[in-house]
Amino acid sequence: MRSFNIILYPMDTPWSRKLPKQIYLFFSITLLLAACGRNKKVDVSNINVNITIQRFDADLDQMRAKPLNAQVALMQKKYGAFYNDYIERILGAGSTRDTAYFATLRQVLSNQAYADLKHDVDSVFPNLEKQNTELTDAFKRIKYYFPKVKVPEFYAYFSGFRGQTAIGDNYFAIGLDQFLGADSRFYPALIETFPHYVSRRFTPANITPRVVEGFVRENMFPESDNDKTLLSKMVYNGKILYFMDQTLPDVDDSLKIGYTPQQLKWCNDFKAQIWGYFLDENLLYESDFLKIQKYLNEAPFTPGLGEKNESAPKLGVWTGWQIVRQYMDKHPETTLAQLMADNDAQKILNGSKYRPK
Repeated sequence: MRSFNIILYPMDTPWSRKLPKQIYLFFSITLLLAACGRNKKVDVSNINVNITIQRFDADLDQMRAKPLNAQVALMQKKYGAFYNDYIERILGAGSTRDTAYFATLRQVLSNQAYADLKHDVDSVFPNLEKQNTELTDAFKRIKYYFPKVKVPEFYAYFSGFRGQTAIGDNYFAIGLDQFLGADSRFYPALIETFPHYVSRRFTPANITPRVVEGFVRENMFPESDNDKTLLSKMVYNGKILYFMDQTLPDVDDSLKIGYTPQQLKWCNDFKAQIWGYFLDENLLYESDFLKIQKYLNEAPFTPGLGEKNESAPKLGVWTGWQIVRQYMDKHPETTLAQLMADNDAQKILNGSKYRPK
């Protein structure tokens, strides 16, 4: 399993301390937009996938009422590697090989901050039936296109706003506390810690898109270290979004790429100017990441384009998506598996004949 840097979310709770810099945690702050007619509805009724997100958060809470040693043994048996990753890497309570971490567990579980957060998580997510249904449908589609893919175990947890998702050995865990929505009492504090263009996506509707995105990026098709140029990164990100088109056919484009409706409209209104800007500035084959990152990263807008900071962010990602969509429209014989395996960004650009007007 690859290791990732996590974005830390400082909170005034015991669990905001001692977090290692490198952990198996992927903070999924990316991609949202509006489902379009090209999305192919395939028949997945005969595909045997049935996802149930296991409530690690509820089982963890049982440690308050049951003997700690016995409950820890049950948790380790039920959750395997995730239990250790949660204690050591997410909670930062020390090694599970050393029972000294029990003291930290007791402190966390008896803390009022924990009780408040648990109350709100339970209020927003009394069950995960909707998410189970959505993920089952999405992973049936993934299995339709990629029959050999291994569907992971899914767990729900909360950690004091440390990360939306945790990806590890045969598991995909979902941090429910970062999907509570704008009505959460924690939201005012979150928007002081995170930019609004990030925190506005901390909603229940983002769970399924973020899981599918994280799974395809990290488990199936991680970006190659050879993707240096803006064009190669545009096409890579475009393929990820096209994958989401096919496996989340009923999800709005805005929930795939992370735009507001206004930002999406701006991109469509000015798509020719966006493409002209990339060409005029000779950016497609630029490989200096300091120069191209502003066209790929999260931000409130893209500097240099639009008036009064009204442009959408990460225009390289959006444009790559349109290139891939147009390529697949012009090459209907190409399967999703063939597209994802094709790392020739120039070929995909040429084959798309992308010339927005």
